[in-house]
Formats: sequence, structure tokens, C-alpha cells
Amino acid sequence: MHAWPAPGIPSLPGEGLPLRLHDTATDEVRPTSPGPEARIYVCGITPYDATHMGHAATYVTFDLVQRVWIDAGHDVHYVQNVTDIDDPLLARALETGDDWEALAERETHLFREDMEALSVLPPRHYIGAVESIPAVLRYIEKLRAAGSIYSVDGDLYFRVHADERFGAIAGLDEARMLEIFAERGGDPDRPGKEHPLDCLVWQLERPGEPSWESPFGKGRPGWHIECTAISLDHLGSPLDVQGGGSDLAFPHHEMGASEAHVATGSWPYARHYTHAAMVRLDGEKMSKSRGNLVFVSRLRAAGVDPAAIRLAILAHHYRADWDWTDDGLAAAEARLAAWRAAVDAPAAAPADVVLAEVRARLADDLDAPGALAAVDRWAEATRLRGGAAGHEDASAGALVRDAVDALLGVRL
Repeated sequence: MHAWPAPGIPSLPGEGLPLRLHDTATDEVRPTSPGPEARIYVCGITPYDATHMGHAATYVTFDLVQRVWIDAGHDVHYVQNVTDIDDPLLARALETGDDWEALAERETHLFREDMEALSVLPPRHYIGAVESIPAVLRYIEKLRAAGSIYSVDGDLYFRVHADERFGAIAGLDEARMLEIFAERGGDPDRPGKEHPLDCLVWQLERPGEPSWESPFGKGRPGWHIECTAISLDHLGSPLDVQGGGSDLAFPHHEMGASEAHVATGSWPYARHYTHAAMVRLDGEKMSKSRGNLVFVSRLRAAGVDPAAIRLAILAHHYRADWDWTDDGLAAAEARLAAWRAAVDAPAAAPADVVLAEVRARLADDLDAPGALAAVDRWAEATRLRGGAAGHEDASAGALVRDAVDALLGVRL
């Protein structure tokens, strides 16, 4: 599977700052500590519907991580998956009468277009669940060799408590884990399981569903093992950052990390588990199940500048839930117009300070609203200068244009 084209990143003077980032497992903002190569895995979409604003906010968040690392001199190795075989995809295909493969390819293509429009840096490896099945089978065999796999009517389950640290990422008690597991694709009440939280790694073929040959019988992979296999094969462990939306902390990241710990015999799977908050519409979490979605592609088709969409996202800190509103989009469009006018002005305010402020704010747990405020102050100072003689600085506007492009991903 291929990703989308990479946008160019302007070179900036000097070097960026080390990134401090929130870690869900410790509930602390801590320094990231990558080597020359910074390794990040971000969970991708299940392609049964178009890219909504919740998706966009998540991928813009981890795009900022990449940009801060690149500015600090790291070579970023970014991997993302596509869950192109799973129950929700098959259910949508049955509901609409689509071929499941055609549906997955169509929505994945639209996702690529949306990411390109939003200037999101692409992953180095963009891997579908289907193409990862050979890797999944190898890691299931590793888990079986470690004694952590058992069968329920031919389906294979992972004993999550084979990892003594299970539960340490999301920090939930068992009652809450059971509640969320049932809500997010788990099967805690299935008869025959050794523990309600044990998770499926290989599902035997069901009538009318796609399946693949394996040493364990024809079937298809479970959700969590897919990401574990892809990330370990392409990045190894420990990852510098495991990322995704906050709804992935449990069960997906918790269970995937435990699979990795048992399969490799090493800890940690990731040094940081970082999660982007939820985007709401009218006070409700934006989700496919609720049908209250704002789609990036529809906004683009209506003529909304993708840079304004990105600015509307960046106006909110990634760890705070927020509401998508028409007023928020209008404010982003006004901000974009003001910035564009400022970088083209003949008498710009000095730009060195704004570059330093944007770097400092982003390095401090991706404080995008603070970075935007720094550019706002510069744009207002430039506006107030007007065409005053003696204040011309032809390079200032160009430097801010490059800084906003390189660090915030906003093309002016």
C-alpha cells in the first residue's frame, strides 16, 4: 500500500528544541528521547467512511510531532497502518452492497487526498492489515511459543495477563476495562474464554466472510495484533511514540503493548503513549456510530481552504476535547487571511522572535494555540506598521512564511 506525496518543508535558521510530550502511562509531560532516528507509530483508519474531523485532528497532532523532531535534527521514521479488514468494514459493505475491497480502497484513496490537502507528512511505511497477515502469523506463533495463546472453538486468544504490566498504560481498574472493552470491539462475555479481557488474535473463517490460509486454520487477524506486528516489523521496540486518538488508549494500545512485551520479551514497547482528544459536534463525540460527522472532503468540495481547516484544528490543544463549529472555521479563515496579508506586507515586524516563540510553544507538549498566538501578535504588529518608511524588512515576511509552513504545516 502506498502513502500520499510528501509536502516540501522549508529550511529554517538555527535548530529546533527537544520535544516534551504527554505520556498517558505516567500522566506526565516528559521529554521525548529519540536518537538520530525518531520512531513513531500512529494507528490508522478503518476505511469504511471518509475522513472526519476527529481523524484529521489526530493526524495533524502527530504531524506536529514529526515537524518538531525534524526541526530538532532527527530523521523521523513514521509508520501507519490501514485496518482494511475488520468487522466494521465488512458490516458497512454488507449494508451498502459494496464489495469490501472496493470500499476499503475507495475510502483509503479519499483519506490520502485529505491528508495531502492538509499538508500532513506521510508515513515512510503505510501498511494494510491484509498485507500484514504474514507478519501477524509470525507474531501469533511467538505468542504461542511463550504459552500465552489458547483456543476457543478454534479462534485464538491472547492471555493479556501474560504481561505482568497489563493495565499500566490506560490506568483503568478492571471494572472500567470490562465496560470499555465491550463498547470498543471486545467480547468479554464470550463463553470459553479464560479471562473476559483476553483478546482475539486469529478468527476462524466465518460463512460469507473473507479469509486467509494460516497454520491455525483459514481466518483473519484480530485488531490489536495487526498493529503490534506492523510496528515491530518496521520499527522494532521501543518506539519513541505510540500515537492515536484517546479512544485507543484502551483497549487497543493496552493490549497491543502487552502482545509486544510477551512476543519480544522486552519492555517497554513504547517510551511515550500519546493520545489526541476527541472532537465533538453539538456536544457529542464525533463518530461514525453516531453519524454526526464533519468530513474534510466535503469541506474541501465546498471551497474551504485546507489551510483554514488545519488552523481550525490547531486552535485547540491536542489533549483537550473540543467542538467543531462554523464560528471556529470562520475564525480560522480570518486568521489565515490576516497572516497572508502580513507575510506579503512591505513593512513587516521583526521575525526572529516569532520563530523562537513558535519553536518554544510547540516543543512544550505541542502548544499549538500558543504558537498561533505568537504568529497573531507578529501579524498584528506588521499590520500596525502599515507602509511606514524605514521599517521595511523584506526577509521578515519570508521567514514567518517558512516557519509557519515548516512547523505548523500551514501554507501561506
